[in-house]
Formats: sequence, structure tokens, C-alpha cells
Amino acid sequence: MKAALFALATLTAAVPATAQTAPAPAQTAPAAAPRTILFIGNSFTQGAHSPVRNYRASTVTDLNGDGLGGVPALFKLFSEQAGLNYAVSLETQGGRSLGFHLTERAARFNRPWDVVVLQEYSTLDRQRPGDATAYIRDSGALAAMFTRANRNVDVYLMPTWSRADLVWKPGSPWSGTPINKMADDLFTAAVRAKAASRDIDGIVPVGLAWNRAFSAGVADPNPYDGIAFGQLDLWSYDQYHASTAGYYLEALTVFGRVTGVDPRTLGGRERAADDLGLSNAQASALQRIAYETLQAEGRR
Repeated sequence: MKAALFALATLTAAVPATAQTAPAPAQTAPAAAPRTILFIGNSFTQGAHSPVRNYRASTVTDLNGDGLGGVPALFKLFSEQAGLNYAVSLETQGGRSLGFHLTERAARFNRPWDVVVLQEYSTLDRQRPGDATAYIRDSGALAAMFTRANRNVDVYLMPTWSRADLVWKPGSPWSGTPINKMADDLFTAAVRAKAASRDIDGIVPVGLAWNRAFSAGVADPNPYDGIAFGQLDLWSYDQYHASTAGYYLEALTVFGRVTGVDPRTLGGRERAADDLGLSNAQASALQRIAYETLQAEGRR
């Protein structure tokens, strides 16, 4: 065997360099497929009544063809800046519940996904505000559908914020209550929904992040008496939907919960904040609030 190897070596050495076979090009490993994530929700996911609604819409896939960017587009940009590869899609309809998406839109998204984020109507039930019955039923049914398509899917619920118009004005179950109560109630409903379903994997505590922003003095809890100097208004002009800052905090909380990346690592010079008119200090403050909220809630 050694002689054969020696002969082969001698033959190779005797062949002029120009006649030798060129080495094969180095093989590069194929790029990993992106992790897929689907957002299902309504105007609170769309970024309605703010510049977020149409922001970077070309970077995500709107399954309804409405050309929206919204919170999913913010998530996409955050993930890119963190060096992560996500293919982001959304299926949204303003003013609608998860039950609507389940019964009217399932054909558009009933396929395997790696991650799904579910956002319910702002009061849970339009006719019976605060009633979690339909939320628990429909979120569980959607989670079961996605699990059948991919048993390894991660399904998250995203309870949202207290609506200033339902807290500071009369006529709602939350009128006259502390500003944090509505968001706390929505979060409690999500905890119940998760407990009722083996297919729901976690909760994105967006409403609790808003509450922390209020208690930390980062945001003003009452937009009806003016915005305190140095504080952010997390609501839009209708005191119902979010402002740019409010949606930015929403997206940061989703980003941190889904990816496990500390939102603070994005930094004050984060690109979306700069594009949308948030200062370095404001971006950093909201990143800190998202991080602290996620730390407080752990992996619930």
C-alpha cells in the first residue's frame, strides 16, 4: 500500500503544474432556512393610527394583501439587527377577534409555522367586555390547529394594554379604576387561556410592559390632563390605539419574548426608532422597560 501511495505521489509530482487537475472549489454550507413567524390580530398588531402601520411593509408578508408592515415589520427589523433570520407574516383585520380569524380566515394561514403570536380584541369580547370565555376557546382552537400542522410550533398569546378612553372616561367596566387594571385583567385572561390549552406555549406581556412604563415614569398614565414633560404618550390621538412609542414597546416585548434576546442590546441608535422619530434616550428607555418586564415575568 505504501508503495502504491509513493507511486501515486511520484506520478502527481511528474505531471506539469498546468496539467494537474485544479482543486475542487470549497463547499459552502447551505444557508439555514429562516425561522417562520405569523402574527394574527387586529389594529393593535397593524400599528393603526401611527406611522408604524405602513412601516417597511415590503419586508414582511401580509397574507391578506393589504400591504401592512406594523408591529411585525418592527419585529423583522429588530431580528435583522440582532443577526437573526426570520420570515415574518401577518394576518390581521381591524376590530376583529381571534374567533373571526379562526372561522373566516383559517384557510389563509393553516400551515406549518415555527412561531405564532395571537392578539385578541382589546376588551376580549366586544359585547361583554372583560369576558374571557370566547378568548379561551378560540385561542385554544387556533393553537391546536397550528400544533397539528407542526408539533414543534411555539404559540404565544399577546395580551395588550389598558385603553385610556375606557379608564378615564365613563361607561366601561374599567372606568375610574387604576390605569394598570385593564391590562392586568387582560393578562390574567391570557394566563387562564394558556392553562386551558396544552398547545399554548407562552405569553408576551405587552400590557404589563405599558404598566411598568407608567410606574417607572417613562410614560404618562393619563393623556387627558396633558403629557408630563419628559414622559412619553403611549396612546395615539384616539386614546385607544397606540402611538409610535406604544407600538415600539409592543414590538420590543414580542422580540425579547420570542427570540430570548435582551431588547437593550438593540441600543439607543436602533434603526426603527431613528426612522420613526424616537430619540436615543426614548428608545433606550423603552428597551429597558421591555427587558425588565420580561425578566419579571420569566418564561410564563
